[in-house]
Amino acid sequence: MERNSGHRLAMLADLLHASHCMPVEALPAQASACAAAAGFHQVLIYLADLQRTKLCLLAESEEAARRHEAELPIEGTVAGRAYQYSGLMPASPVGTGEFEWWVPLLDGTERLGLLRVSARHNDGGVRSDMEALASLVALIIVSKRVTSDALAMLVRARPMSLAAEMQWNLLPPRTYADGRVAISATLEPAYDISGDVFDYAIDGPSVHLAIFDAMGHDTAAGLSGALALGACRNARRQGLDLIGEGEAVESALLEQYDHQRYVTGILARLDTRTGILRWVNRGHHPPIVIRDNRWVTHLACTPVHPMGTDLGLPSTVCHEHLQPGDRIVLYTDGITEARRRGGREFGVARFTDFLIRHHADGLPVPETLRRLVHAVLEYHEGRLQDDATVLMCEWIGPALEPAHEAADPTGLTSDGPGDAERGHGAHRYDHDHVHGRPGARAGRAAERPPAKRAGVRLTRTSPRGAR
Repeated sequence: MERNSGHRLAMLADLLHASHCMPVEALPAQASACAAAAGFHQVLIYLADLQRTKLCLLAESEEAARRHEAELPIEGTVAGRAYQYSGLMPASPVGTGEFEWWVPLLDGTERLGLLRVSARHNDGGVRSDMEALASLVALIIVSKRVTSDALAMLVRARPMSLAAEMQWNLLPPRTYADGRVAISATLEPAYDISGDVFDYAIDGPSVHLAIFDAMGHDTAAGLSGALALGACRNARRQGLDLIGEGEAVESALLEQYDHQRYVTGILARLDTRTGILRWVNRGHHPPIVIRDNRWVTHLACTPVHPMGTDLGLPSTVCHEHLQPGDRIVLYTDGITEARRRGGREFGVARFTDFLIRHHADGLPVPETLRRLVHAVLEYHEGRLQDDATVLMCEWIGPALEPAHEAADPTGLTSDGPGDAERGHGAHRYDHDHVHGRPGARAGRAAERPPAKRAGVRLTRTSPRGAR
């Protein structure tokens, strides 16, 4: 064990030292070279594309790219299942004598992609080393991507609009979790988003949530959304309350556009100590709360005028007392109003039913939202007429620990790189995974009572108003 720990330390130390003055294109070769100290003879890096439909090889050269598969679909592949469930899975057939693994690349709980690692041995220590290597590679990628056009172009399938270029660089990661909350978001059309933005931030026990929908679907809408997001963050960091945040956004829009542009939105704060959710509705669709995978509540709150219209209506701060496990859902109308040509809208009922059914199936929240947005795109025949954004926040409870309570809804099934050595998380390497079944998460779903596992009944309660 000491020898293994020493090899791991040398691998990580060498790669960390090399990363300080290294372009991201050199990372694959450098990772393989440093990993040799821990007994690995090949490391490949695959990153998920912007729409989470495929995994793209990060190669140090065109020659290296020709030696390996440049793209792997997420649907219907072992690599895709490792990505979907954030679980370590074998990459080589059983009985071949080769030991290759797909290892998730995670920035916290944000899924970046996978490593494909080839090893000389197959035991808990090797798997622990692979997870440690993947953690460091993920951190290096995150540190390099703000200055790397190579990474930006790798994960794009087609050209991006100017508005989308601005929006993606403003948004927080699409997934976050700690022991108190699990947050995930998605938005489409990925290459043409303009007016929609979401935001969240952690401030001690408070979780700030916001979603904005700017009028129009052009670069001007993107500028309005960016201005709203910046004004909201600036007001929040100066200590203003929810009403003050909304007024700051309105003031910025009026100053810049003089009543010519407006933005709707929800500004919310969750006190993780008590479960009290407070929010202000600025002309937007009301939040939804999903409880126990069957109870849906539309949170009623007297809306005030959209920001930028200067109608002078007073803002109302509404509040709701959540239960542990409740999921708050903020969304824009591009989700519910998507429709087939001549057909019905996707609708709120279909939207909430999708979230409930897929969560009951044991899917991590980020994977549920990934599938949701692809379902909306398919329903709309591949092209949305408006931005479609969802921000979901699950209140787990008041305590930062145990962190594994936050890992489960985001699909992170291991507590840390040492688990494999200590015997924890063994389900991640079981026979089910070899054959593409999701393993422990699906097992937990199968153990639920039938009412929660299948045939989930969607129930709407009477809207609850301000208290």
